[in-house]
Amino acid sequence: MAKSTFSKVDEYGFERPDNFNYDIYEQFMSQYIRTLTRRAQRWSTFKGDIYQKSSTLKRFIRKGIPSDRRTSVWMRISGAENLKNSSELSYSALRKKINNQHIIDTIQIDLPRTFPENIYFSNHEYLPKELFNVLATFAHQNQEVGYCQGLNYIAGLLLLATKDEEATFWLLKALVEKILPQYYIVTMTGLLIDLDVLDELVSNFEPLVHAHIHNIGMPWAMGTTKWFICLYSEVLPTETVFRIWDCLFNEGSKIIFRVAIALIRLHRDKILRTSELGELIGCFRDMRNHESVINCHIFMQEVFKLSGNLSNSTISRLRTKYRIKQIKN
Repeated sequence: MAKSTFSKVDEYGFERPDNFNYDIYEQFMSQYIRTLTRRAQRWSTFKGDIYQKSSTLKRFIRKGIPSDRRTSVWMRISGAENLKNSSELSYSALRKKINNQHIIDTIQIDLPRTFPENIYFSNHEYLPKELFNVLATFAHQNQEVGYCQGLNYIAGLLLLATKDEEATFWLLKALVEKILPQYYIVTMTGLLIDLDVLDELVSNFEPLVHAHIHNIGMPWAMGTTKWFICLYSEVLPTETVFRIWDCLFNEGSKIIFRVAIALIRLHRDKILRTSELGELIGCFRDMRNHESVINCHIFMQEVFKLSGNLSNSTISRLRTKYRIKQIKN
């Protein structure tokens, strides 16, 4: 077979892992490039208000936002544009308020750890500087959250997608304060509740997997915390993550659970073949290499094949259930 023409570094600057399957990726890209071209043409013919939420817009977004439109579309559908326009202070004014040395030092320690395998972060000065500005500005204006590990990966990937420091700040603010409330506070209350929600959802949708994981004794926090905290940014291929975020910004946090169930369903047989904790954790760690995960278009189809009602209202009901349970305990 001819040697792959794809670089060791992907289009977003990430070095591909040693076990990266170039054959699968080549098969995927030969089809996906045509898909991207077709979707770009479809977006150019979109009629009506492109930012008014509708079933048509949802369908378009689920099939992927063209990369050159992502920043403007994300800003509008996420509520980040509204946050920006309603803020008493501009981003540049907020950035001038950076003065807490503890926050500054903590973020600066984390900067070299943020995507060290990415050439744009490791070989250039401007992107780490922009990342620092975004994280420090956010931490100073949101004192309840401040700075939390995990935010660096989200903000870093937002910078790679938007190439816009100010847009990245407002998108990060929309995610943390509106879409994923209480994930990043000191107690991580929102995250702990959502892990309980995930447990119930897996029990409902994949009872055999649920029983197997409990029998082995793997806490959901051990296998899936990164899924939630980093919004899959350190877990799945970059283009797959951006396709997930397209839907997350438009449809809310139910998307995180849909993705989780899809990942577990795709790896059902492999999970069920594990017999001890280390093997099971390794299975969760290696999920990025599945053929259908690399092919982001097929993966997103899997995400929305999920039968049953997994709406935001369902997630809200389950969150209330486990919040009450936490209070009682």
